[in-house]
Amino acid sequence: MSHTASFYTAEELVRRGLENLPDELVSNRHLIYSSPATLAFNSPGAEGFGVKRAGLAIPGSVMLLVAPGCCGRNTSLVSSMPAYKDRFFYLNMAETDIVTGRHLKKIPQAVEEVVDCLHTRPSLVMICITCVDALLGTDMERVCRRAEERVGLPVRPCYMYALTREGRRPPMVHVRQSLYSLLESRAKRATSVNLLGFFAPLVDDCELYDYLHALGVKAVREISRCADFDDFQHMAEANFNLVLHPEARFAAADLERDLGIPSIELTRLYQLDRIRSQYRALGQVLGNTFDDERDYEAAALAIERFQRVAPNASFSVGECLNADPFELALALVRYGFSVPEVFGTIQAENFVFVRRLASLSPTTRVYSNMEPTMLYYDPTTCPVDVALGKDAGWYHPKAACLFWNEDVQPYGYAGVRRLFEALATLLEGGRADS
Repeated sequence: MSHTASFYTAEELVRRGLENLPDELVSNRHLIYSSPATLAFNSPGAEGFGVKRAGLAIPGSVMLLVAPGCCGRNTSLVSSMPAYKDRFFYLNMAETDIVTGRHLKKIPQAVEEVVDCLHTRPSLVMICITCVDALLGTDMERVCRRAEERVGLPVRPCYMYALTREGRRPPMVHVRQSLYSLLESRAKRATSVNLLGFFAPLVDDCELYDYLHALGVKAVREISRCADFDDFQHMAEANFNLVLHPEARFAAADLERDLGIPSIELTRLYQLDRIRSQYRALGQVLGNTFDDERDYEAAALAIERFQRVAPNASFSVGECLNADPFELALALVRYGFSVPEVFGTIQAENFVFVRRLASLSPTTRVYSNMEPTMLYYDPTTCPVDVALGKDAGWYHPKAACLFWNEDVQPYGYAGVRRLFEALATLLEGGRADS
């Protein structure tokens, strides 16, 4: 093993092409290094919305975690949060369970015990299972149906399967499908729209809300803003869904097939001109135009202010943040800053950003957080002024760091404005743990 961290420049990656990425950047072709990024990315018990927190997005829901003790232990961090008190329950799998699968007969009884012990009847029971049941080939849908018959309320599965992370429907895709499968058909309302993709709301000052209201939309619903289960069911009334994160595509397709709700997909961007183009395209689809001049100018002014504060700033862009690292890196380069390195996972959706980045900053290094040689990463080989994301901050302890990974989601012009306001505050001496 090399004693230097493996990387490839953006130019090299574009030359190789998406279908010929080096093994070092493809996680299923080597051992996994659990760097700070992968600890947050892989562990559903870690901060952010992993499988466990996402599975409890429905108001009034509870979760039964069926797992060996080693897999369930990391849930203690989440269950200690005030918002999740009395919402996590555990069914421990002994060695005999793992060998024989006898725990499957215990699950319906365990669900019944959970429901009976609560003072308030839950709206939903999510059953979270691990890689153990993936290897056993457990039919969790069947187990959930048996539990539903026993308690008379919805029971749905969610999968904490690291083994399926590289597949077509990884855990965070499936959990969205499980949640939205609870919606029951209702009469459609032309003035109702859903925002799908995140498990926390967009920032309150996101202009997307105003643009939709200007079209006559009265109800813009997000799962995170639903007050109770009945409020959640009103999402079935939507005239259309706006998909704001690619992991919600399958859920949106299910809703179109089952409830007749069509969808339009938007992308979170930090390039102002791309944001404007996307809004104009959305307006054409909806038969209207958006007056975005004020929001565009506010974001542009925030960028200009930061350019005055740190005109020659260099960035390390990580992937543990509310952005696609390659799109954000491209945006920073286009705004005149230097981005010597990016930590990220290359997929078909973001290779277009890598290609554009290569044309503007061909020597930008691309690292994979999960590549074992990251154990030897040396920050002196690529010094930067600012680290964006907790992973980049860990690799660059002497750089100013902006985590940019709060639950509430930045989006659109408001997201760009907030980012550069936070960066300006950071380099002017303020705190940067947002």
